[in-house]
Amino acid sequence: MNHINGSLESIKDKIKNHTAAVSVVGLGYVGLPFAVEKAKVGFSVFGIEQNPIRAEKVNRAENYISDVKDEELKQVVASGKLKAVTNFDQVADSDAVVICVPTPLTKNLTPNLSYIESVTREIANHLRPGQLITLESTTYPGTTDEVMKPILEEVSGLKQGEDFFLAHSPERVDPGNKRYTTHNTNKVVGASDANSLDVAVLFYQQTILDVVPVSSAKAAELVKVFENTFRAVNIALVNELALLCDRLNLNVWEVLDAANTKPFGIMPFYPGPGVGGHCIPLDPHYLEWKAKEFNFNTHFIALAGEVNRKMPEFVRTKTWRLLNQKGIAPSKSQVLVMGVAYKKDLGDWRESPSVEVVELLLKDGVDISYYDPYIPEFSIGDHKLASVELTDDTIGAADLVLIATDHSQIDYVNLVEKAQLVLDTRGVTRHLDCNQGKVVLL
Repeated sequence: MNHINGSLESIKDKIKNHTAAVSVVGLGYVGLPFAVEKAKVGFSVFGIEQNPIRAEKVNRAENYISDVKDEELKQVVASGKLKAVTNFDQVADSDAVVICVPTPLTKNLTPNLSYIESVTREIANHLRPGQLITLESTTYPGTTDEVMKPILEEVSGLKQGEDFFLAHSPERVDPGNKRYTTHNTNKVVGASDANSLDVAVLFYQQTILDVVPVSSAKAAELVKVFENTFRAVNIALVNELALLCDRLNLNVWEVLDAANTKPFGIMPFYPGPGVGGHCIPLDPHYLEWKAKEFNFNTHFIALAGEVNRKMPEFVRTKTWRLLNQKGIAPSKSQVLVMGVAYKKDLGDWRESPSVEVVELLLKDGVDISYYDPYIPEFSIGDHKLASVELTDDTIGAADLVLIATDHSQIDYVNLVEKAQLVLDTRGVTRHLDCNQGKVVLL
């Protein structure tokens, strides 16, 4: 048996027997659920987390990710199957290394791959024959082959597909989704050589119900970027419709609810104060940036981003309009913002349009208070804000209540009854009978 077949069969046997050691780099909303799933079926998992506070929490089985069940985290930590570390020393003893690090954009909307490059160099320093490296971070097509592969091969002196195996399998996590989890969400896997694809598909099949192989890492990277671009474009369409309905003095929610009764040829999307989170505001720009390398301009994608970025400013303008109609200057007003998370029932305010709206209103001199049961405090520059207690007096004291995030646990009937005026950017009150003329929809 030659060394290629030896490395290939050795890691495949370990994966099948669940005796492979797995390192997961980054224990955030993607990494921790993945690490727990692997540990649950018997793999020995090391979570490499450079935030020592997070690492300590994992080792104490203190959960900080809503998609992870407390009892499952406690079980895998207590059994010794999951342990968090803050360095890369365990990589040399691992059979598979899964990278789940952030891929932000610069201020100029260009990809920032510094986390991927840094982690890849760390892994390369410990790389040995027979290991599988997979990238789950969302990025532009070509990152795995054009950025990671050269670093791994140059630093280690090993060759992909012969000595080690490299693949891309983009994360498909929908935080807060109770139906689709890491285990039952179809997983796309791509690699630029047959051996790497073979090993990676087998690895993911151990804990994920359906694995979908594609012809290359580049194809897998494009799959994920397209998925989120699809959402961004359709959200932009309904956001633009909301802007038009505002001019036409029509209720955009009525139009959308009626349109969505069609049993074919349409898919529900809804407007809001903007787009937020770790994917939709960022991922289309990866594709837009990469396309320019081939002298191709993605006009449609660029326009969608432009429309979505307008929405916080539109909410600001509509807030002004409503306050002025009450005879109150924005700089003399009190506004209570309901929710600053980017998505309902989550404690995540990354890239949240609600936060951007708050920032704009603060610049206008508005006296801002907010309520969010999942985010007790946050900062915007020098402004430190803390969630207020949601009482009838708190609601009634505000000149305007701005519903920016539609958390489920809020009593919207009582909110409308006690408020002087409500601007609902999420349409959560549109079917309530208690409107009493107080509610203005986006």
